[in-house]
Amino acid sequence: MNKWIVMVVAALAPIWVFGGPVNVNEADADTIARELRGIGPAKARAIVTYREENGPFESVEDLLKVQGIGPKVLEDNRKDILLTDKKQPDSGDSS
Repeated sequence: MNKWIVMVVAALAPIWVFGGPVNVNEADADTIARELRGIGPAKARAIVTYREENGPFESVEDLLKVQGIGPKVLEDNRKDILLTDKKQPDSGDSS
């Protein structure tokens, strides 16, 4: 029985560790907290509240205007933050 539990946890671990991508202009707080690293329920609610009060985020850097979101959290999640339902192209990367 314990062997099966270990196998299930090992199979699901990548799902728990790797989140994103998530559209921060449309996702609810639960989704944002689940998909972005370093963002728990309180910061995710702050993102949604900021968006509701100020309109959609126009750039990924706009998230720095949300209290509790700093440069490290932004950089840790940059590739997983979407502003639309389409993935943004990497800036400056031609490969």
